[in-house]
Amino acid sequence: MTDILMPALSPTMEEGVLAKWHVKVGDVVSAGDVIAEIETDKATMEVEAVDEGEVTDILVAEGTEGVKVNTPIARLKDEGGAASPKPAEKPAAKTEEAPKAEAAPAAAEAPKAATTAAPAPAAPKSDGGDRIFSSPLARRIATQNGVDLRSIKGTGPHGRIVKRDVEAAGKTSAQPATASASPAATAAEPRKAQSLAQMGIPDGSYDLIPLDGMKKAVARRMVDSVQNVPHFPLFIDCEIDQLMAVRAKVNKMLEPQGIKVSVNDFVIKAAALALKMVPEANASYTPEGIAMHHNADVSMAVAIDGGLITPIIKKAETKGLAQIATESKDLAKRARDRKLKPEEFQGGTFSVSNLGMFGIKQFTSIINEPQGCIMSVGAGEQRAVVKNGQVVPATVMTVTLTCDHRVVDGATGARFLQAFKPLIEDPVAMLA
Repeated sequence: MTDILMPALSPTMEEGVLAKWHVKVGDVVSAGDVIAEIETDKATMEVEAVDEGEVTDILVAEGTEGVKVNTPIARLKDEGGAASPKPAEKPAAKTEEAPKAEAAPAAAEAPKAATTAAPAPAAPKSDGGDRIFSSPLARRIATQNGVDLRSIKGTGPHGRIVKRDVEAAGKTSAQPATASASPAATAAEPRKAQSLAQMGIPDGSYDLIPLDGMKKAVARRMVDSVQNVPHFPLFIDCEIDQLMAVRAKVNKMLEPQGIKVSVNDFVIKAAALALKMVPEANASYTPEGIAMHHNADVSMAVAIDGGLITPIIKKAETKGLAQIATESKDLAKRARDRKLKPEEFQGGTFSVSNLGMFGIKQFTSIINEPQGCIMSVGAGEQRAVVKNGQVVPATVMTVTLTCDHRVVDGATGARFLQAFKPLIEDPVAMLA
């Protein structure tokens, strides 16, 4: 028997809602079949079966809230396995004829599987030689625990790497790491917030809204970022009169296609091009070294009910403004509907947060770890500027770049802004 566990579908997930079952007791599933829908702190996502077998028990009813990660939610009878959910209660040495008859095919299958798997290398490959044969859950657990799938020999059907293989591979390395990390983690724990009663605020004088999973996750990540990342801001003013004129022309051209390019789409494109011009700013700090990213995967902050999420425009430097506008609109809509896939909001190499539409002139964002920078974009407003000795009006937008000093020092951050400013002030270059 195999227990199907509540998966951790994002690095910040601690619990979720089992929204819907797609299977019932008695159904036979194959690896990769969608069996349930889970609502996490970020989105609603599908859960796939990791092995073949028959569903014998549904342990958590659909609609159940607060289901902790790794809690058994269903039970699967492996192909050829015992039908009873408690096989251990039967004596191991039982020699009745019925068990023998059932065991014989299974025993015959075992040598057959072993013969098939024996010549396979430690890292089973597809016919193309690129993809490692592994279940979706095995890949997810390996990513979360830093386990290299290429070092694992699969015990699933046809050498497929399944959950138990990854867990077995991770046990030896995980235990020392956990033990050594405990003192540091304890030392870094933030002080606990005082209750309102401790602060002298009487009961009944306020309404208390419980923290949902997203609020808890955002709070934890922001505290970790502020505490652990040595950060500093850099400010620059950009004149955007030409941008506004170009945007009007572009939108008139794209109107028949139903596409409308926003100022933020121009910002994303300019930031991506600037990151390619100053690749040192497109980097992340890791304990092993500085990760220099090959592409500008720009995360854009989207406010949703109950929190914030950062869907990603991947390889933004390779995309035109119309494509960026189309993708950003789609991602923002699905973010608000909580329909994003994990890979659509996890990762990213650089973030953009824009509060200009709310009239905010200038602000400083908290870095979205492990990214090295985040750009905060304020509102464009009419200001008096000096040109050729004359005071003239101009539409000015203040941009703030918050940098992780371990990755991006002041000079590198300044060079990035020097590359960004002419692109946003004269956006014709971005249309080429």
